[in-house]
Amino acid sequence: MSRANFIKAKRIVIKIGSSLLTKGGQGLDKTAIAAWVKQMEELRHKDVEVILVSSGSVAEGMSRLKLKVRPKTLHELQAAAAIGQMGLVRVFDDNFQQHGLHAAQVLLTHDDLSSRQRYLNARSTLLTLLDFGVVPVINENDTVATEEIRFGDNDTLAALVANLVEADLLIILTDQQGLFTADPSINPSAELISQINVNDTGLDAMAGESRSGLGRGGMFTKIRAARLASRSGAATVIAAGVVDDVINKVMNGAEIGTHFLPGIAPLVARKRWLAGQLQVKGKLVLDVGAVKVLQSDGKSLLAVGVKSVSGRFERGELVSCVDESGAEIARGLINYGKTDAELIAGKSSAEFEKVLGYADEPELIHRDNMVLL
Repeated sequence: MSRANFIKAKRIVIKIGSSLLTKGGQGLDKTAIAAWVKQMEELRHKDVEVILVSSGSVAEGMSRLKLKVRPKTLHELQAAAAIGQMGLVRVFDDNFQQHGLHAAQVLLTHDDLSSRQRYLNARSTLLTLLDFGVVPVINENDTVATEEIRFGDNDTLAALVANLVEADLLIILTDQQGLFTADPSINPSAELISQINVNDTGLDAMAGESRSGLGRGGMFTKIRAARLASRSGAATVIAAGVVDDVINKVMNGAEIGTHFLPGIAPLVARKRWLAGQLQVKGKLVLDVGAVKVLQSDGKSLLAVGVKSVSGRFERGELVSCVDESGAEIARGLINYGKTDAELIAGKSSAEFEKVLGYADEPELIHRDNMVLL
């Protein structure tokens, strides 16, 4: 999607970072929030469906608790999030109510999107809210998430939500103007990149970590988010949230921030879900022939091409497929549990019954349940 076509977008996801929402850790910036909500209200009256992914619960909790440094332990972070979420939701709800709009709080953990059933439930709920004309306000459920299931940053969450609802555009508002050719705080000759393809090999070298101390993200997580969002065909814009009328300017095609082109056609819904998973239960190391068959021929994965199996997984769970150097090639839902997969690795399908005592699917992973990376 080109900038000129942003105005045609019918469903967008907007993510606002902690440093923008909280005045550098001094409590919620209610003036800025009111301005962003006003712009979202204007979009709603143009029949654009808006989903907001908001950081800031931990930062607001820190402000209420008068903490100067972000907590390190998980239980302290969860407590701060629980306190801060109250203020965050109240401010957004009050502002949307002033414009005659309803907001809905939606808290997600990774389990909600890695479980096929819960994924579909979350999607149905969000689409129903949009049908009702409601603006969903989404945050990670920090108060119950553990290290094993947390998204790690709301940039990633926003991208997965964009995949979930098949958004046309993801707008990430941050305290930076966009992506630069180098870190502008270190290199004064760094230039702002107006447009770039998510598959550009130079992207990672331009990324940096978060310096605000409030959020968990940095430009690296935003680039990763743009790549994730692209898997459902969504374009991404990273722009400075402090710019006046920034959301409307982006939607009207203004040359503001960095526009990430998807670079690939949209995936079917099931493969989009697979591509968005962050947790895998196991790993299969493939030989050269199997890698070639997957990448060039688009075929299913047969056990004969598997050199080794690791992890703990049951039939139907998500596993990663890597080449002999360790590079990830694909992810998919495996047809056999770990014990059986180890027994049939390297063997032909005709040998399954002799080795296992039974024969199920001839493929280890069917191509319909696999996505190439």
